Amino acid sequence: MPFGLDRVIILHGYLSNPADNWFGWLKDELEASGIAAEVPALPRSDAPELEPWVSAALAAIGTPDERTGIVGHSLGAVTALHALDRVEGDWNLGALIAVSGFVQPSPELPELRSFTLTRPDLERTAARTRTRVAVLSDDDYLVPPSLSRALGAELGAEIVTVANAGHFIVADGITTLPLVAELLCGA
Repeated sequence: MPFGLDRVIILHGYLSNPADNWFGWLKDELEASGIAAEVPALPRSDAPELEPWVSAALAAIGTPDERTGIVGHSLGAVTALHALDRVEGDWNLGALIAVSGFVQPSPELPELRSFTLTRPDLERTAARTRTRVAVLSDDDYLVPPSLSRALGAELGAEIVTVANAGHFIVADGITTLPLVAELLCGA
């Protein structure tokens, strides 16, 4: 296990649920490698609101430690960052992987603007997170690649660009994400 993780929380995005896209597949891959994984259902994914999403994410994350990882897809990534802002005390996180992540408004998703009105404390999260990776697609049509690159740069993350993966959803033919599994457990 390259990151030495015991537990990973996978946060889905807008118009999604734990069984969609590659989330269940990743959970199964992690568990097969001995890593406990959870994909919490974030409330009303068809009409997400910041507070309920952050509360649900924070409940799943709890107090992270160096053996905890978080994978956030799209809106799940910015939700994870807001949730980490609310973790009190001295904590560290083993890994944070943002897939099509953003903290600036996407012109394609104006309905999600409430998640970007307050900026998460990226410097604090970066300082407390051992490994940070931003995964983006060169042809993402919902979250412009420039927004995912900017998030990665601000987190001091390794930035990985995947060719022709769209928004990493089943509509783009993405039902597995081996890159993320390999990063987390060497699968």
